[in-house]
Amino acid sequence: MSDQPTDLRETVRRRYAAAAQAAEARTGCCGPEPVEVDDTFGGALYPADERATLPAEAVAASLGCGNPTAVAELREGERVLDLGSGGGIDVLLSARRVGPTGKAYGLDMTDEMLALALANQKKAGATNVEFLKGTIEAVPLPADTVDVVISNCVINLSTDKPAVFAEMFRVLAPGGRVGISDVVADDALSPAQRAERGDYVGCIAGALSFTEYRRGLEAAGFTDIEITPTHTVADSMRSAIVRATKPTG
Repeated sequence: MSDQPTDLRETVRRRYAAAAQAAEARTGCCGPEPVEVDDTFGGALYPADERATLPAEAVAASLGCGNPTAVAELREGERVLDLGSGGGIDVLLSARRVGPTGKAYGLDMTDEMLALALANQKKAGATNVEFLKGTIEAVPLPADTVDVVISNCVINLSTDKPAVFAEMFRVLAPGGRVGISDVVADDALSPAQRAERGDYVGCIAGALSFTEYRRGLEAAGFTDIEITPTHTVADSMRSAIVRATKPTG
């Protein structure tokens, strides 16, 4: 019998490796080619002025469902971690917001995406950035390392979301906060109905419901939880902004 979580992770890895290679192919020696975008996913969700400041490859590789840097309220000098950083778009934007006294970490499990992110970091001239290889269920950072955790439509890809929530809580310093974008299902949808609307790689089938998401964050220890839908990505499936805080105590 196959190991389903392992199989799903490998499927996700292959999909995102292909996305990294496609982003590089679209931005070759003659400049970026026009990229077809879905206005519910990807680079289209970032303002044009933000996209213009970034390497074209970082924008082309974006597969997210929101713009977490716009809602994370990053401040000068903060340390931020992006779970599933892909081509680096949110890491590079975060690095600008926290400034030279801050630090932006990007975590990804896909070699091709990490290579693309490192190339984008060099093109952007970002010195307060570090990309790490690993999974979001086992973050390779010590406890209490960062002030903010962001993520852009990646937690849905995990088959062990309690582990992800626990790791977010662990790496955050007391008083730290979460500001992520993710796909969330209406409470009325069963897991089977969610699966009908898409697959894991499309961020749909793995979606938690609003209630499940809140309970998962509460179980990890988070407080001040807010889950705010922003736009519809499929029938009864929403892109949402998720905020939460690690208590200072």
